[in-house]
Formats: sequence, structure tokens, C-alpha cells
Amino acid sequence: MTQPRGTRPGQAGSASKGATRRAAPRREGAPHPKAAPKAGQVRQVGGQGAAGQRRVPPVSARQGAGTGRPAQRPTRPARPERGPENRASAPRHPGGRKPKSLRLGTANPRRRMRVMVWTVLFVFSIFAAQLLRLQGFDAAATSADALSSRTAKVPIPAMRGRILDSQGTVLASSIERRTVTVDQTAVAQYKKSVNGVYQVVGAAGAAADLAPLVGMSAAELTPVLTGHARYRVVAKNITPLNWRKISALGIPGIYSEPTPDRNYPTSTAAASLVGFLRSDGSAGAGVEVMLDKSLSGKDGHTVYEQALDGRVIPTGHQQTTPAVPGRDVKLTINSDLQWFAQNALAQKVIQTNALSGTVVVQNVRTGELLAVASYPTFDPNQPGQSQDNWTNKAFNEVYEPGSTAKVMTASAAIEEGVVSPSTVVEVPNRIRRNGTEFKDSHDHPTEYLTFAGVLAQSSNIGTVLAGEQMKATTLHDYFYRFGLGQTSGMGFPGEGEGLLEPVKDWDGSQRYTIMYGQGVSVNALQATGVFQTIANGGVRIPPRLIADVGDGKGGWVKAEPAKPVRVVSAKTAKTVRDMLEGVVGNEGTAPEAKIPGYRVAGKTGTADRYDPKQGRYSGKTASFIGFAPADDPQLVVSVTLQRPIKGYFGGVVAGPVFRDVMTYALQELKIPPTNTKPPKVRIKEEETPAKDDPTVLRDRKSGGVR
Repeated sequence: MTQPRGTRPGQAGSASKGATRRAAPRREGAPHPKAAPKAGQVRQVGGQGAAGQRRVPPVSARQGAGTGRPAQRPTRPARPERGPENRASAPRHPGGRKPKSLRLGTANPRRRMRVMVWTVLFVFSIFAAQLLRLQGFDAAATSADALSSRTAKVPIPAMRGRILDSQGTVLASSIERRTVTVDQTAVAQYKKSVNGVYQVVGAAGAAADLAPLVGMSAAELTPVLTGHARYRVVAKNITPLNWRKISALGIPGIYSEPTPDRNYPTSTAAASLVGFLRSDGSAGAGVEVMLDKSLSGKDGHTVYEQALDGRVIPTGHQQTTPAVPGRDVKLTINSDLQWFAQNALAQKVIQTNALSGTVVVQNVRTGELLAVASYPTFDPNQPGQSQDNWTNKAFNEVYEPGSTAKVMTASAAIEEGVVSPSTVVEVPNRIRRNGTEFKDSHDHPTEYLTFAGVLAQSSNIGTVLAGEQMKATTLHDYFYRFGLGQTSGMGFPGEGEGLLEPVKDWDGSQRYTIMYGQGVSVNALQATGVFQTIANGGVRIPPRLIADVGDGKGGWVKAEPAKPVRVVSAKTAKTVRDMLEGVVGNEGTAPEAKIPGYRVAGKTGTADRYDPKQGRYSGKTASFIGFAPADDPQLVVSVTLQRPIKGYFGGVVAGPVFRDVMTYALQELKIPPTNTKPPKVRIKEEETPAKDDPTVLRDRKSGGVR
């Protein structure tokens, strides 16, 4: 075996000087480079140079060599103290920083293992704490958040309650309709058989199949179905039958939402009374607004879990809360009578070129409104933008009533005992009060009329001569008890209370003009209520429009009746009733209001019309209000025309409408005539009474009691 080569003496010396000889290639049998060096050899550690060499002393220099003692490692010379001089003389690294010496010690594997174990345990403890929080403390909230992220909620609109007339005829109802929607991303996958080959036809093919069922062309529909929108409305008001046909096509991404549609079978006949629904489903006018809370019902909803593509998860959570339909409402209106009154009014408004008009039919004994017509009107199925016609003018249009208000003055004067129907009244052509001149509707010489004749011929002067016998406060109280200056209390939207100013606010002339219906304003319902009071024996019953409201279980709850108000005695009411029969006589102002076979009582009205837009009086208000049969009153009918041009006297333009509507109403409700003879009403005093006759009511220049 070849012995390893030693180190030549010169090599050690050269190593001490910092020069290191390059190691020769290892020959066969040479010792391994990592073998321990022999004495005098230099082991190179780290890099080249003196800093990387370590001298190994020869064996002879080792302590205990050849003595049999154990060899000991040579003692390392003490490190010189590092002072400034040493620090300055020490060789430096070319980068300016002295490299650290490499430690020969080996890391402890047990210590390293413990560190790794504790690190892993720490990480797992964090995971465990988070898991405990999610599964333990925040389990409910986390579960709810997760469910919410994949849950869809689809509303189920409640069907609105019906509006019926007194006989159960439908005036408004909700019918089922569908709103078709599209998920454009899904429609692109639409497949169908084309020439016997099943292939993807996408949005274009879906549009071609869907277009005839939604009332659109394929060219119009294709852009609606094309794109990346997850939700878009395709068509509204689709019938259930058409939706079944659409669904049968199997087009992916085509869905529908139930949307009830409001339908008004009587169209314009009761439009402003019943009202309508806006495009957003909110109530627009009339009873729809008045009883919106009862009619609306309560919407329901369906909740289900869906996948990322919007499809329903079959095994997921699903829950449906059904909608609660609205309650039905039954009105006191007779739809046939309403239709007839509406058409009769429309014809007269057009014929006289009037601005507008109203007709009110009321049951004398119950106060129930059987018809409330208003013209111009609109179609509630397509209300459009005609907002001026949305409101019912019988409720919200106030005007000066004119001579129909003389019924209140006459009733108060008779009740207070200042006049009787047979009292003779000297009626000159003019009278003057507080610097204002008063006259009748036409010039005439001095006449001697009975007070019944004053009412029959509608004399302003005769009414003032009787009315001024009462205090102003007394007159005001009677007007208020007749229903003026207050609403009916039924809550109809837009109802006006008219104008009845306190006595302290009356000016000098208003004290007198109020007696014949100027300087005070009413709506058509209030004016009708005055005659209902007289026809009902002096008891005013506030008007009623709502008969019953559904209880939600198939039954009805009757509307609370209004509280009656005693205005005048039954004796006074009968006296005035007989006086009003003279108005439709040959010597009265409204022979056009006669109804063959029936006794009729009523009063005409022709007043100056105040135009709020112009801020002055412009045109006339013509009216006639009456009841029949006169001796056993059942119905009251009022007709009012605003600003008629082709004729404007109440008896001429409003009387014929009263006659036609009252005749139809008596026949519709099967009210027979009484077959009694009317009383003889003395209108004029044929002989001129003596000037000193104290029973004659004259203009005594004093103005009477003020």
C-alpha cells in the first residue's frame, strides 16, 4: 500500500508567509482530502489566504507525544486585546466589513424539532380557535350569512279587493297578469330542432318564437334578449294563457312575475267616483284612495336557494308566505242609475257648451248616494294625464249656489215664525241696503206675492225682506245645521267644506246676499243635503257612499251610519215641501222639471259664477234640485251646470236633466206614484193690500232687524 506523501520542509515556511500551494491531484491510494493532516501540514478552511489557513503542529510538538499519555489539544493562545491600534492594523474585507468566522458546531436536532412542533401547534391552535368561533359562538350568524348569499326572495303581490255597487255589480276588480323577464346569459343557450337537427339558436331563435306571444316583432325583441344582463323586463300585462304558451317553449332564462292588473268594467260611467290605480300600483283617486288600506291587502313572498347561475336548488330551502288579498268594498251606488245619470249629464254639458256639470241622486231616508256623476270624465283603465277630470266635482268643486239657498232662508223664517206661506210680501223692483242696490233676475213693477210665491218665483227682494227679520247669527246657525261650512265626514279625497264665514266677517251687503245664495259657497253634495233635510221631515242625514266592507272571511261588515241632525221641525219641513211644489207649476220657474204621474217639489238656482283662475265673476251656475214623490219623498236629485253658454237659467238647462234622471230612478227602484193631488199654492195676491195693513211685509226703509 502506497504511503501518503508528506510535506516538504519548504512548504510549511511558505505557508507561514501566506502563500498556499495548490493541492495536487489525488493519486490512486492517496488519502482522502478530509482525512486528518499530518504534522506540519496546513488545512485550508474557508477561502484562500492566511485568514483561511490553520497550521497543525507536528506530532512531536503535541503534548504527551511518545510518552504514553493521552494526547491533548494544544492550548489556544490568548486573543490579543482589541484596541484602537489593533483595530486599525487588522486586515479588512474589500467591502469594508469583516466576514464572520464559520462555526464548526452542529445544530441540535432535538431543539430544532421542539421549535417545529410548537410552531405547528400554535398554528393549529389559531385554526381551532377560529373554528370554535365560527361553529360555536357565531354559528347562527355565519349560517344566516351563508344562506342569505344564496337565497332569492320573490314578492307575491296581493290581489286588490273588488269595488262593487249596491247590487253586487263589479265596478273595479283585479285580474291576474304576468310580467315576463329574461336572464340574457341563459337565453344564449336556447336549443331547438332546425330541419331535424337539434342545435343552439340563441337569442335570435328565442326572439322569433317569443315575439308573437308578447306582441312584439322579432327584430324588436332580439336586442332585449341579447347581452349579459341577469334581469330585464321583456313584456308586461301578459295573460295567464299566453304565459302558459311562453313557458311551453322551454326557453332558458325566460321567467315571469305575477302582477295583478286593475280592471274597471263600467269605464267612464263611475270613473271619478271609483277612482283608478297609477302605473306603480298606487291609488290615484276616488274610493281607491278613500279605502286604500282595506282594498290593498298584504303582499306575500317566496324564498328559495339558488345556484350561482340563478337556477333553483331543488333540495335547497324553500318557503312561501302567501299573499293576503284585500277586502272587497260595497258602495251604495246603483251602477245602472249611475250610468244613466252620467250620460244624461254629458249630453247636456255638450249641448249647452258648459264647462262642467254634476248629478247627485240620494236616498231621502238613509242618506245613501245612489249616483254621483261628474263630467268631463276619463277612462280609469287608461287614466292618462287628464288630472283635472280625475276628481269628482260633486265633492270637491265649490260654488255659490244661488237661489237653491233660499230654501234654507225660507225654512229658518218659517221655523222662527217671522213669516208663513200665506204672508203677503210687497216686492218692488229695487231695494237698497247699506248702500247696495238689490234686484230680482228681471225688472218688474211692484208685485204682491205670497211668501210661497216668493219662493216659487225665486224673488231675491222678497227673500231679503223675510230674511232680514231674523238676526244674522240666527241665519248663520241654520245654514250650518243644514250642513254648510263642513264636510260630510265620509272622508272622500278632495272633498271641500265650502265657505260659510263667521257673522263677524260679513260685510254690509253679504248680510243680505247670503239669504239668496251669494257670498256663501257649497259643493253639490251639501246643496243636495239641504233638500234631503226638507224631504226627510227636517232631519239631515249626512250622505253615505260606503255600504259594507268585507271581513276577509267571505262576510260583510256594515259601515257605521252617520248621525242624524234635526234642523227644523217636521211641520216646518212639510210646509216648505208644499211650497216647493209650486216651483214646478205653471207659475213657477221650472215647469220643465214636471214628471207625469208623480208629484215633484224642487227649486231652481241661477247664480253668478266666481272664476278662481280669472279672479272675478264670469258666467253663471245653473241648477235644479228636487225630490219625488213630493208627498212621500224617496229620492233627491240635484243637477248643476257650470258656465253654460247656450242658456243659463236653472229651470231651462238643469230642469230637463232632473226630469230624465228622476224618471229613470223611480222606475229603476220601482217607486210607484202616490196618486194624490198636489196642494193649491197661492202665488200672487190679486188685490192690492192697504198700505197700512200690518200683515203685509214691506220695505220699511229701516232694513229690518240687523
